[in-house]
Amino acid sequence: METKHTTIISICLTAGTILFLAVVNLFTPVRIFSQTENRILEKRPVFSLSALFAGEYTRSYEAYVTDQFAARDLWIGIKTRTDIAAGKKEVGGVYLAKDGSLIEQHLATAIGEGVVEKRLSLLGALVQQYEGRAGNIRILLAPTADNILTDRLPDYAPYYDQEPFLKQVAERVGEACVIDSMDVMRAHQSEYIYYGTDHHWTTLGAYYNYVSWAESIGLTPVSYEEADRETVSENFLGTLHSKVNIEVKPDSIEAYRPGADKEYRVYYDFSETALSSMYAPAHLSTKNQYGYFLDDNHPFVRIETGVENGRTLFLIKDSYANCFVPFAAEHYETVCIVDLRYYNMKLYNLIDTYMEEGQTDILVLYNVIHFISDFQYYR
Repeated sequence: METKHTTIISICLTAGTILFLAVVNLFTPVRIFSQTENRILEKRPVFSLSALFAGEYTRSYEAYVTDQFAARDLWIGIKTRTDIAAGKKEVGGVYLAKDGSLIEQHLATAIGEGVVEKRLSLLGALVQQYEGRAGNIRILLAPTADNILTDRLPDYAPYYDQEPFLKQVAERVGEACVIDSMDVMRAHQSEYIYYGTDHHWTTLGAYYNYVSWAESIGLTPVSYEEADRETVSENFLGTLHSKVNIEVKPDSIEAYRPGADKEYRVYYDFSETALSSMYAPAHLSTKNQYGYFLDDNHPFVRIETGVENGRTLFLIKDSYANCFVPFAAEHYETVCIVDLRYYNMKLYNLIDTYMEEGQTDILVLYNVIHFISDFQYYR
């Protein structure tokens, strides 16, 4: 009899908890944007019989409920702590590193069949299109932290080895076009080259790659000594922290000071109104502090630097390039930046609009994972 009563009580408590959470969720205002996760949240899907029978409605509704769940950020933290207590070293695609930092997990199984060849073909076509017309064409694909900070990963933690892919890139476009970012980052792996709470490289990591790129095309790199740096934040908690929501040591963000001091003319998204800086300090008071560089991500940015040498850099990039640009801008009169994740028109037409043959350099700069997942364009 006691067992029966215990079972009934357990069922009632479980049912009551579910009912309580359902009622709370029902009266919780729908959120459009999550500051913690720095992304737009799912909206309630529109019902239709076709979507229901295709399974799209239920998938969308599940995503909506997950995103709009009451106290979502609190539950993420509770789940992470529960997983840690159970001995897990990976939570939600994030490794809990041995030094207390967070490292994003990337697995080969997540890469779709045929995707690598598609990206290589697009890259090869781009190089072939502008070879002989552009001054210098370079490809800089940065390895992610799990490929460089391997000594900090949990024991036996799997990760996608990106070196074979980078060799494929060199074979497709020619070694002379490729900046060996893997070697650059390995040479400085004991330094602060990746954030501990975010998936990006730091400004220092970007600088070391900038030096390698600049030297490869005959430029003398600018300095990045103590006098050239400014710490603009000491409380940065990035995208990886958002996935686990536990207490970790915040990151600091550095900026290239000469680039911050100079006045530029920066045009975002084909606007005719120019801003005077490549930095956007307003982002430092938000969750998305990395948006301080180049005002986060835009489809197209054009920068007039005042260098007056007639040279243009056309940069095709993901967000890794945002803290790289202030260094590169020291060498060009104009810097044109396109982010193909947001630019949905013909790429070649855009390049041709700003190209002067022999005076325009082209740089493709992504991290490896973003390149494989996102590099695509209309010709």
